[in-house]
Amino acid sequence: MALEVCVKAAVGAPDVLGDCPFSQRVLLTLEEKNLPYKMHLINISDKPQWFLAISPEGKVPVFKNDDKWVSDSDVITGILEEKYPEPSLKTPPEFASVGSKIFGTFVTFLKSKDSSDGSEKALLDELEALENHLKTHDGPFIAGGKVSAVDLSLAPKLYHLKVALGHYKSWSVPESLPHVHGYMKALFSLDSFEKTKTEEKYVIAGWEHKVNP
Repeated sequence: MALEVCVKAAVGAPDVLGDCPFSQRVLLTLEEKNLPYKMHLINISDKPQWFLAISPEGKVPVFKNDDKWVSDSDVITGILEEKYPEPSLKTPPEFASVGSKIFGTFVTFLKSKDSSDGSEKALLDELEALENHLKTHDGPFIAGGKVSAVDLSLAPKLYHLKVALGHYKSWSVPESLPHVHGYMKALFSLDSFEKTKTEEKYVIAGWEHKVNP
């Protein structure tokens, strides 16, 4: 029986996979584990009643575990790892929090209208911490040569960072962080990433109302 997952549809294109990094993280996990699944695209601005019945808060992603729908990408990916342990995507505990603050600092910088508020430096500090980790550990991934859960969480977030900051702030990851560039290239060239990413224009559309409320 195919697994079922509800994910965000693209802004303005309800039949196209959307830009939610947490939805993509779940899809990446399913792909890396070679699990067949059925994907339901949810139009966030016009949520169907059946969806609100299974996700009263209206949040995606939502995953059907046996007969129960569960939300939150942390919970969903944990269930998938437990039920389908092969191939393992477990990240060694000491590496599990690498890069965990990048997304929050990226969003703050993206929404910032004040160039002196320190939000750019906060993001750079997090990217430098990632650079130092990658520089001092064998890669190309955070836990070594094999992709793991921490990479699948970071990949969509770094894609959003690259696309949204490039578009809205003409900003890109500094060349002084070559290992971060190499890491992003390794993530974005994964077959699973190619298959589950949305087009750049939908990432840009997805952030529009947050950047220009």
